[in-house]
Amino acid sequence: MKLLGSQRKEKGGFSRTLKEQRAKLYIIRRCIVLLLSWHD
Repeated sequence: MKLLGSQRKEKGGFSRTLKEQRAKLYIIRRCIVLLLSWHD
C-alpha cells in the first residue's frame, strides 16, 4: 500500500512538471506574439 502511494505521487509530480513546462511554453509564445504584433 505504501509503495503504491509513492508510485502514484511520483507519477503525479511528473505530470505536474509537464504541465508547468507547457504553461511556460504557452506564456513565452504569447509574449512573442504580443511583441510581434506590438512591433508592427
